[in-house]
Amino acid sequence: MSTIPKKMSAVLTTGHGGYEVLKFSDDVEVPNPSSDQVLIKVLGAGINNTDINTRTAWYSKSVTGETNAEDSQGANDDGSWSGEPLEFPIIQGADCYGEIVAVGDDVDVERIGERVLVRTMQQYAVDYRPYECWTMGSECNGAFSEYMIAFSDESFKIESNWSNAELASIPCAYSTAENLLERSDVKEGEVVLITGASGGVGSAAIQLAKRRGASVVAISSKAKSDLVKEIGANTVVNREAKLTDFIENESIDVVIDLVAGERWGDLLDVLKKGGRYAAAGAIAGPIVELDVRTLYLKDLVLIGCTFQDRKVFENLIGYIERNEITPLVSKTYPLKDIITAQKDFVSKKYVGKLVLLP
Repeated sequence: MSTIPKKMSAVLTTGHGGYEVLKFSDDVEVPNPSSDQVLIKVLGAGINNTDINTRTAWYSKSVTGETNAEDSQGANDDGSWSGEPLEFPIIQGADCYGEIVAVGDDVDVERIGERVLVRTMQQYAVDYRPYECWTMGSECNGAFSEYMIAFSDESFKIESNWSNAELASIPCAYSTAENLLERSDVKEGEVVLITGASGGVGSAAIQLAKRRGASVVAISSKAKSDLVKEIGANTVVNREAKLTDFIENESIDVVIDLVAGERWGDLLDVLKKGGRYAAAGAIAGPIVELDVRTLYLKDLVLIGCTFQDRKVFENLIGYIERNEITPLVSKTYPLKDIITAQKDFVSKKYVGKLVLLP
């Protein structure tokens, strides 16, 4: 085993703001694991919306615009997932694939050498209380570094022949997608509509819904429609079109929504009576207009999906090891090029995931 250095490279987020708050440094101390933690050599870290939303404080209630918009920087006092102020600098990065190189006193030394995926939405630190969690890269340091510490209980052994980048693309996007499908109880034979279908979470949701035997209607840009079909969508609708011109009212069993925005009401119109709507994002803006009559007259169920039960991540580990899903990585970057990577992510030119390789 190689010697663990005292210093490492990392990207420090020095406050809420634009790209100027991201500072690459090769003089950051390698952290020491506490008794219940492990030290992980990071082999890959994906880029996610939450990395950018946390940096810009988009989660603040003061923000009403779409993600990545010029006016979508929020207040500092409630800009995190939890709504609590963050203590800067922090190391962001919600995706981690890596190798355990050291363990705390209460962790089995046999774990050293394991390849692991670290759960993004973590329960260990909050004693597994329902609907409470820590988000990696927000309430605790994340993976935009050469080494990171994580709770042993949140570090899942993985055995796969996928590449480092492919495995690093999984934790945040795929767990979000699997959680949406699990919480909305998608079943074989149902029709599922997925918004934002070309992004990391949307493309994962297509695969995972198809794995459950569902039929998928995907909403995406015209330029990416062929790629979205290749991932597995049965039908693709141009996101610029009026949804109800292409999909009959009351024809969809479940809506998986990552977009929200001005056209949100159309998503409820196309749901069947008793249909389920599940959301884990608001790329087009968090403020929507709801006709409550549509909600109660159609007996709809609306589900917010942030908290993830442990079995969601356990499911993903199984899917990977049995090769039941396929990773979708569009591009990789060295850690020092994080600003370029995030700009590419914001441009929405790519289908699937962008990954940093420290």
